[in-house]
Amino acid sequence: METISQRELRNDSGRIMRAVANGERFEVTSSGEPVAELRPLRRSRAVNARLAIAMMQGGPRVAWQTLRADLDDAVDQDVPDRA
Repeated sequence: METISQRELRNDSGRIMRAVANGERFEVTSSGEPVAELRPLRRSRAVNARLAIAMMQGGPRVAWQTLRADLDDAVDQDVPDRA
């Protein structure tokens, strides 16, 4: 993450905003002290349900009982008693 001053942000905002749009992050300082972080927004990536179904149609079949047993073996889900 690049550190920039508040003055640099003001004077070179076009370049900085283009860099943010390309995924870069900046720490903004004022009098040498960090005051803000400038980063791209996370965009939701919704997938069209019909497209997702079409993509999965040629995939292998899943044996759900075997998958569940494998997951249960791999993950400890026992909750300890409270004292």
